[in-house]
Amino acid sequence: MSSNDAVLSVREKLGYSLGDLAANLIFQTLVTFLAFFYTDVYRIPASSAATIIFVAGLLGAFVFTPTVALLADRTHSRWGKFRPWILWTAVPFGVLSLLAFSTPDLGTQGKISYAAATYILLVLVYAANNLPYSALSGVLTGSMAQRNSLSAYRFVAVMIAQLIVQSLLLPLVLILGDGDRVRGFHNAMLLFAGVGTLFFLITFFTTRERVLPAPEQKSSIRQDLADLARNRPWMVILLLTVLVFTTLALKGGMYIYYFQYYLHADALAGFLDDIGFNRLIAGLNALLSSVGLTGFRWPEDAPTSAFSLFNAGGIVFMIVGIGFSKRLADRFGKRDVFAAALFVSTLFMLAFYTFPPDRIGLVFGAQILHGFFYGITIPLLWAMVADVADYSEWKNHRRATAIVFSAILCGLKLGLSVGGALVAGILAHYGYDAAQTLQSTGAIAGIRLSISLYCSLPFLVGVALLFFYEINKPLETRIERELAARRAAPSA
Repeated sequence: MSSNDAVLSVREKLGYSLGDLAANLIFQTLVTFLAFFYTDVYRIPASSAATIIFVAGLLGAFVFTPTVALLADRTHSRWGKFRPWILWTAVPFGVLSLLAFSTPDLGTQGKISYAAATYILLVLVYAANNLPYSALSGVLTGSMAQRNSLSAYRFVAVMIAQLIVQSLLLPLVLILGDGDRVRGFHNAMLLFAGVGTLFFLITFFTTRERVLPAPEQKSSIRQDLADLARNRPWMVILLLTVLVFTTLALKGGMYIYYFQYYLHADALAGFLDDIGFNRLIAGLNALLSSVGLTGFRWPEDAPTSAFSLFNAGGIVFMIVGIGFSKRLADRFGKRDVFAAALFVSTLFMLAFYTFPPDRIGLVFGAQILHGFFYGITIPLLWAMVADVADYSEWKNHRRATAIVFSAILCGLKLGLSVGGALVAGILAHYGYDAAQTLQSTGAIAGIRLSISLYCSLPFLVGVALLFFYEINKPLETRIERELAARRAAPSA
């Protein structure tokens, strides 16, 4: 098996990271706004929205992702195993992203059928794109330190996409739709689809696969699955990913309701004024008007405006946390740093339950601190999956990168479907009614519990799971050293 452990160029790291920026323009929109889009924009009943999100997620986790993994590991082309998939899916990904956020008037049952069909197809093409993309990180280099560096580049790009979606999508919807949310979502997704397609093509042309299976390696699907069944770190990563993305989808999808219906609008408006945010927007509009441009249309209602700023604050500090991730992981190992940072970040999520509706400063402060500590974990999960692929090769003398990476994509899809369905399901259970300006006490209680206690439980279980993940810092070093020697041997 040949491998190039040399330092990856900045050009290749940036080119690779653009693929995640492209995917996350869509993924972050799904996590944060899909339930809201279905219930409040397309006007699908909350219970139907929950079913669509859950069923599509199950198909993605247990049908689409494993199928793509087995096919990708057996792909042979002059471009490698995984890069061709990024090329083949670039345009379909963009087209389906646009269709999933389109709103044809088909009647209630027709809308439900259309939403289900377009979302299921989007989940399918997402698996065909993102699993090979993720597996590509495991074959660009055999160096674990370089993978830590690559993950840091990659997840800065992810945070940029998250910042754009969570902080600027609603203003962008207003600008591109001229106040019409239906047209605004369609035009915003048209922009995201075009940019995403271009970035996927850049990823394809700027990367190179170096860690290649030996020509004589032959393995059946049965052998690959048997290897996974004996790979305890893989099982831990699979469960951990389900738990992490359940929380991300649940809290990400529920925050907009928390700002809209729990926090006091007057307190939010006062907070924005006190920190000078309103003056900033007014100054920006004055500057644009002075040069003959149209003013920047930021949401005028305080809850929507504060929600965008809230997301921006968390994301900025996630990026700061990512900056500490590589150094901490290189010193203490990925597992221990991940567990400690995830636990501390959970404490700040739990704190949300204690905040009165007029203590806006506490809400923003907890979000910033949660963002910083969670940011430390963000690059590590994906780098740990690449380590698990090396662990499998080290133990079994066979490399099957994509099937190992299917753990994180299966977990992502399942977690996303469970968390997204929980958003709509919890709202329906507690009596949420999208037609009402003021929600019932029960609905508000469900929203508060969702963004504090309910979304903290999966994180805490994930921390406990990491005690069973055996790839600590000493074992990381041993695996890398022994695989390097094995790949350099004449028989390789």
